[in-house]
Amino acid sequence: MTLLEAHGLTYAYPGGVPALSGLDLRVARGRRLAILGPNGAGKTTLLLHLNGTLRPLSGRVLLDGAVAGYSRAELSGWRRRVGLVLQDADDQLFAASVAEDVSFGPLNLGLSDEEARQRVVEALAALRIADLADRPTHMLSFGQKKRAAIAGAVAMRPEILLLDEPTAGLDQHGAELLLAVLLQLQAKGTTLVFTTHDVDLAWAFADDVALFREGRVIAQGAASELLVDDARMNEAGLKTPFLARIGLKLRACGVLSAADPLPRDEERALEFLPLSHR
Repeated sequence: MTLLEAHGLTYAYPGGVPALSGLDLRVARGRRLAILGPNGAGKTTLLLHLNGTLRPLSGRVLLDGAVAGYSRAELSGWRRRVGLVLQDADDQLFAASVAEDVSFGPLNLGLSDEEARQRVVEALAALRIADLADRPTHMLSFGQKKRAAIAGAVAMRPEILLLDEPTAGLDQHGAELLLAVLLQLQAKGTTLVFTTHDVDLAWAFADDVALFREGRVIAQGAASELLVDDARMNEAGLKTPFLARIGLKLRACGVLSAADPLPRDEERALEFLPLSHR
């Protein structure tokens, strides 16, 4: 079921710099969608349209089939349902402590202090940073700031969480921890949409992929199918993910049949190495 849609979005920055060019996109409820494309393609601009921060020159955004509006009341309702986490957490963290920052959104919803406090507790626990509640935001590490920013969005209990390059700047352990947290949020009903230029991340984590280039989506579909479509990937200026290439080679060698799924993680790929069976 489609939860969020963009139809014909066109946008240009001051000076006539084009950012979106008649863009169409579908976000299915309960799925993980990767918006995949090179840096500078307009992916962040798209996210800012999907939560109403930017208004298109033409086109429209639909939530549950209804056209989203831009009045103050409509935007407030829109942003309750669609949360946004920017790539640079410093652009979102502004309060003195982590708990104060996470409580900002719930308090602005008009919740009581007790209700807001409960949401803060739940969000910090979900992001595994409960021990940082009283920590000044300027004393957080890069990865801690990322999780604190996400906790602030989670405390609003959005149906859809938009994340701009969520693993950018994180080491491998930090990225794995963050992705595990996002999987838990999805299991509780949150639809995830994230931008990335990392084809390997999209292959391992996304259910669906939208290939993005020069301000428009040139193809959208299941990650397991679209990311091994050489023609589409070449059109987007991207390479087939490494594990997908290994899987395709295993098929060519007869180790995998055409009906067998390609490996989506390293552990699955290692099962096919001779050394793994010794």
